[in-house]
Amino acid sequence: MQHDSLNIKKTSTPEVGVYECEIHLKFRLIEEKGALDQQSHLLETLIDAFAYGSDDYMEPIQVEVTAEEICELAASPQMRRQLIRLRNSSELA
Repeated sequence: MQHDSLNIKKTSTPEVGVYECEIHLKFRLIEEKGALDQQSHLLETLIDAFAYGSDDYMEPIQVEVTAEEICELAASPQMRRQLIRLRNSSELA
């Protein structure tokens, strides 16, 4: 599975880091009753609605986004292993 990343100016050797991201969204949404009752799909449904953009069915009220690079040692061991794999990967070179 490949994830899209932000459009960033490419350098000769791409660098990856660990980021702590926080998102606060508040919006009003017209949705079918019962569609938001499934807890397992709730976040995905809400993010999809927000990503689709403002229209007659969705009205953003408050949006705050922060992303801060953190020390790699603050990440979980699994995330640090993935970071090492990425840095050693031929796909980044």
